[in-house]
Amino acid sequence: MGDGPPRELIHLADDEGNSVRVDVLGRSPRWAAGLDAEIVVRTPFVSGRLDLGLYRSRLERWGEALDRLDAGQDAAWMEMDRGPSLSVRLDGERGCPEVVVEDGSGSMVTVRVPVVPPDDWIADHRRRLRRVRDHWVPLLSG
Repeated sequence: MGDGPPRELIHLADDEGNSVRVDVLGRSPRWAAGLDAEIVVRTPFVSGRLDLGLYRSRLERWGEALDRLDAGQDAAWMEMDRGPSLSVRLDGERGCPEVVVEDGSGSMVTVRVPVVPPDDWIADHRRRLRRVRDHWVPLLSG
């Protein structure tokens, strides 16, 4: 966990070298109510990253997505916002969970990343979200 501010909001990875992360980079110099972040995709075949702005409501919606996933439902995050979206399908095309990252308003690229997360991945992501909220939200205005 380290002594620094929490960085990883999302980290879904498997033993095959596939991963999708959302990393918090820090407070945004462009707007006081937001955080700069990035979506990072790594697979043996394709790798990439996308800039992402985070603010309170997006963090709240990630918590709601985790609730849906915990209830056994697929979940989309940021699908109605401008910019990239991320969804988790519990039973993807390869018979395992997959993360779908779409950049419809930018590069118009969609990447599907199959991952087999550990059994406790939802609880782990609730802890990640709580650490990010506890550290960063009090520092944001608005």
